[in-house]
Amino acid sequence: MQDFVMSINSFLWGNFLIILLMGTGIYFTLKLNFIQIRKFGEGIKHVTGSINLNGKAADKNGMSSFQALATAVAAQVGTGNLAGAATAIASGGPGAIFWMWASAFFGMATVYVEAILGQVFKRRVDGQITGGPAYYIENSIKNKKIAKGLSYFFAVACIAALGLMGNAVQANSISAAFNKAFGVSPALVGIVVSVLAGFVFFGGIKRIASVTEKIVPIMAGLYIAACIVIIVINYQEVIPAITSIFYSAFNPQAALGGAMGVTVKQAVRYGVARGLFSNEAGMGSTPHAHAIAKVSHPGEQGIVAVITVFIDTFVVLTGTALVILTSKISLTSGAGIVLTQGAFSATLGVFGDTFIAICLLFFAFSTIVGWYFFGEANVRYIFKSKKSVNVYRAIVMIMIVIGSMMKVELVWELADMFNGMMVLPNLIALLSLGKYARSAMKEYDKIPEEKVEEIIA
Repeated sequence: MQDFVMSINSFLWGNFLIILLMGTGIYFTLKLNFIQIRKFGEGIKHVTGSINLNGKAADKNGMSSFQALATAVAAQVGTGNLAGAATAIASGGPGAIFWMWASAFFGMATVYVEAILGQVFKRRVDGQITGGPAYYIENSIKNKKIAKGLSYFFAVACIAALGLMGNAVQANSISAAFNKAFGVSPALVGIVVSVLAGFVFFGGIKRIASVTEKIVPIMAGLYIAACIVIIVINYQEVIPAITSIFYSAFNPQAALGGAMGVTVKQAVRYGVARGLFSNEAGMGSTPHAHAIAKVSHPGEQGIVAVITVFIDTFVVLTGTALVILTSKISLTSGAGIVLTQGAFSATLGVFGDTFIAICLLFFAFSTIVGWYFFGEANVRYIFKSKKSVNVYRAIVMIMIVIGSMMKVELVWELADMFNGMMVLPNLIALLSLGKYARSAMKEYDKIPEEKVEEIIA
């Protein structure tokens, strides 16, 4: 099975999706006049000004802007930042991190469009506000039958990619980390995580929002602080590490990549693929959260979405990469989270294993909650019934247990395959409906500065 999945991924992640993702990001960057740079400062003000660990409760009319941001970041900041960064470096060399940065920079423009379209095309289903790519894909092309088919294709791929296989990836990394740190059985870890997740799932949107708005700021802050401590301790290796990232991005036979026979194609492939798995720009996942944010203008949530990609890739993921590269451990000393734990342990000793295991529990658990929520939106889209949601909840809990015991290589390959399937219909819709985002941007740009300050406040 693994060989079959890998053959599909070799096509999807060869040149095909890489060109589409990067091309779409570049296109929107130019079309929106470098929105990720122009509105970056305003986006930071929005995020820092709205941080609240106990905000207004989410309801059927949606989440607060910060709760939507926290849910999006919860989905983005998970194993893609800890295990995924390590996998990218081990498979594509240090140069893969450069391509992660590149895809994230242009992806910031893509996610801006996704968030705005999510806001524009959101609906009320069964009394509850919901939205996401399936809803705006319906309006992407003139042929309604084909558009509807694409929307259903996306919905099915999203349920499989995030709710099922994606959450299996998260559970797999948690179980591997706890097995290495404490010798706990992967099956036992899977069962415990499944029960805890089920408690959140069955609590609905209120409990999901409440969990993410509390976990995300705390977990991200602690992890970033630990990364800074290690980087400072290994300060003499920082410049060589950064040099290796840029040098091996274009000359993989140099620096650390050469020892593994890494090619430029591999560096780009693993960089963009793991970058997508990490920041999810263009994949169509985070619009589910941004769509239900209660904001005064779609452009407001668009610039908040830009900051989520920055936090995910340029802050958290870069911290992981620099810890691994400055620790000077062998890049063949483990796979995924094991390599990250080895890097932390090289500086912090046995505490490194424990710290990463605990961090990953919170990172991956919050991602499980976020991805479950995104999958639920698509279950509602397809089946339009509460009973189907309960069945979906039970299946996700089962997948968490199964995922905790699967081989890491197969789990990652399956996740890549379903992620790729989500990308295609989403990008078609983004390119077709980009005019709405551009119109919203122009309208939001005309709002007087003092009014914008009121909105932020």
